[in-house]
Amino acid sequence: MADCIFCKIGEGQVPSYKVYEDESVLAFLDIHPCADGHTVVIPKKHFGEIGDVKDNEWQDLMRGLKIAIQKVDEVLKPAGMNVGINNRKGAGQAVPHLHWHIIPRYEGDGGGSMHSIIRNRQIFEVEEVAKRF
Repeated sequence: MADCIFCKIGEGQVPSYKVYEDESVLAFLDIHPCADGHTVVIPKKHFGEIGDVKDNEWQDLMRGLKIAIQKVDEVLKPAGMNVGINNRKGAGQAVPHLHWHIIPRYEGDGGGSMHSIIRNRQIFEVEEVAKRF
């Protein structure tokens, strides 16, 4: 997509600090990190969100993501990592190009788990939600 900043980074038109690259993905340091080593992993092909990826394309993307995670772990040796996707604007996706965040976690960093993302949730019984599926 011509006006997509992540497409431009993936094509090398915009510089980045590369962590890992292969034919399918590019992993680079986030320029507004929330932790040392915060890395963004993008598919080189433009996908707006998870649902846009064809089944046969997932394997290459997941392989690249896994290697990027291993690189961050090997180089920075954090206590742990949060790995996640903000899928669509309602979940905080600021750039409409599918991407994963690898956020290294360090002792005493004050962060939380994935369960700490939502602070003000409406409570439904699990059984009630399960009936919808």
